[in-house]
Amino acid sequence: MYYFLEGTGTAGNNGSGIMTIVMLVAMVAIFYFFMYRPQKKQEKETNNMRNNLQVGDEITTIGGIIGKIISIKDETCVIETTGAGTKIRILKSAVRNVDVHAEDADK
Repeated sequence: MYYFLEGTGTAGNNGSGIMTIVMLVAMVAIFYFFMYRPQKKQEKETNNMRNNLQVGDEITTIGGIIGKIISIKDETCVIETTGAGTKIRILKSAVRNVDVHAEDADK
């Protein structure tokens, strides 16, 4: 046999609904600050590095090739990989990082 009490069930649900919304907002904020924002910052820094490539920079590609930039065009650059003069044409998007900047190599 079941007995139902009058007035139960509605007062307790209001508080838990608000708490659920607060928790969802907190999870979205945590996701934004710990995942999305740092990723966008890293993409911005990488694009800035690729747009500021100069002839004479020593670079490493995403494939692990190390070379010195000898010419730059719109979206490509030519690198020299050995002292024998082996030249490879690559996309700027294939550059992982700049090991030695041209200004630093002159010093």
